[in-house]
This record gives sequence, structure tokens and C-alpha cells, in this order.
Amino acid sequence: MSGNGAVWGRVRGRLRAFPERLAVCRAEAAAYGRCVQASTAPGGRLTKDLCAQEFEALRNCFAFAAKKTPRGGL
Repeated sequence: MSGNGAVWGRVRGRLRAFPERLAVCRAEAAAYGRCVQASTAPGGRLTKDLCAQEFEALRNCFAFAAKKTPRGGL
């Protein structure tokens, strides 16, 4: 299946470019990390949806970054 190699080449190219795209999500990742860390610190309690707002902001940033990743590789 020669077409399979082309698919994996595109996937590898997108995966290589993705960390650079995600670098724009530093603030969202830090905010989510702080929320989770505060919730799991001694005396804290992580519950469902406690960090939902921060997670949603991070997820939206990741989705936006993924859309900007070129489809044809590097």
C-alpha cells in the first residue's frame, strides 16, 4: 500500500509542527495547571468541573492551534 506511506508522512509532518503551534497556548496551559495544582494541594480537593473554565480555554486554544497546523506537512 504505497498510499499508506504518504498518509504517515503527512501525519509526521503535522506532529512535528504541532509543538510550535501549541506554544501559543502557554497562558491557558499555565492557568489550567495552577487550578489543578491548587485543587490537589494538601487540603485541596479536585472535583468534577472545578477547573472547567480553564480546561475549556485550553481546549479551545488547542483546537485553534490544530486548525492552523498545515495539512501538507512542513
